[in-house]
Amino acid sequence: MLNISENKIETNYLLEYSAFGKIIKLKRTRKLLYWLALFFILFIIFLMLPWTQSVSTKGVVTTLRPEHRPQSVYSTISGRVDKWFVREGEMVRQGDTLAILSEVKSEYFDPKLLERTQDQVNAKTSAKAAYQEKGIALSAQLQAMQEALVLKLEQTENKVRQKRLKVTSDSADLAQSKLAYQIAERQYNRTDTLYQQGLKSLTDLEEKRNKLQSTQAKVVSYENKYLTTQNELINTRIELGNIRSMYADKMAKVRSEQSSALSSVYDAESQVSKLETAYSNYERRASFYVILAPQDGYIVKIHNKGLGEIIKEATALLDIMPSGVELAISSYVYPMDYPLLHIGEKVRFVFDGWPAFVFSGWPEKSYGTFGGSIIAIDNIANEKGKYRVLISPDSDSDWPPGLRVGTGTNGLILLEDVPVWYEFWRQLNGFPPNYYNETEEEAKIKMKAPANHLKK
Repeated sequence: MLNISENKIETNYLLEYSAFGKIIKLKRTRKLLYWLALFFILFIIFLMLPWTQSVSTKGVVTTLRPEHRPQSVYSTISGRVDKWFVREGEMVRQGDTLAILSEVKSEYFDPKLLERTQDQVNAKTSAKAAYQEKGIALSAQLQAMQEALVLKLEQTENKVRQKRLKVTSDSADLAQSKLAYQIAERQYNRTDTLYQQGLKSLTDLEEKRNKLQSTQAKVVSYENKYLTTQNELINTRIELGNIRSMYADKMAKVRSEQSSALSSVYDAESQVSKLETAYSNYERRASFYVILAPQDGYIVKIHNKGLGEIIKEATALLDIMPSGVELAISSYVYPMDYPLLHIGEKVRFVFDGWPAFVFSGWPEKSYGTFGGSIIAIDNIANEKGKYRVLISPDSDSDWPPGLRVGTGTNGLILLEDVPVWYEFWRQLNGFPPNYYNETEEEAKIKMKAPANHLKK
């Protein structure tokens, strides 16, 4: 037993004794109990360790800003590809020429289309100026007619007043001549009576008769003059009306010509506007013959490769992947996990193609994971019944420099720290992770991404 002697005791020989066998079993049982106690203590300690609850997600690498995502360059017009200036995989800068197109529509074949359109614009502009000058001349003519009408009316009204005064004068002369005739008639009658009585001579009677006839002739003459003056007054009044009608007709014709000139001016303005629009369209169309890069990026794919190939408007010529983009991750979670997420929630994830060793419960012990924060959560599920979560990189986490848009990711959205035993119990019962006690303000922030995460 003490290994003093070189002779060895055979174990099988000792096992023949029942007392020795009992001693050996007792030692083995005690050692097993020690080990079991040690394992139980370690298991209890393990169950009391902190465990970080998480929600597993899968997603792809995308960009924060929509203009940083892959885009297609379209042809605004129909045309024929005359020359390519780029190839797939080449880096281009904003404003670089990608391709040149030529015209395929017959209405744009004229090489002097812009020059001739400009000539039409100039001609219509000159016509418009001529119509405007005509309108000005007609306005001056109308003003002159109005002034002439005023003078003519004053002149005719003066004639009317003169004729009216002459009628009054002739009327007085006629009345006077009639009174003289009546006196001469009475004198003649008295003289005739006296002559019959022999008191007056025949000479006196003939003298009175002559005077009577003379005054009678004056009455007829003044009456004719009075009637003539009245007719002249009537004619003058008619002339006054004729003057108003004549000038009104002339001014109406001038106003009609003025309106026609104004209408021609408006029509010329419309034609000039149409021609200027056509000129701008032609000029703008000419700029579409050159396809330019909308932003810095890499040529991903060229859809129309052949020279002389005819393309239609709104046809995608090539695809560009912008450079210098702000990357983000677009992940999707199940509806059961959706209420657990909040803006600013920390996330650990790994990228396809980058080695990683992940402990979901102890993220700080994981290797090859990268950090991020939730900046936006969709409130509408997609066609697969999942909710999209947008994740941006943390300021202290450098993502791989060779990362590209479209790379797959596996992420862990970190929740509460709980004991390991609680996590086992939760998993066995199928309960969701513990909820955070979010405030009302955090719930409102959850509806949309904070602007400071998106604005640069």
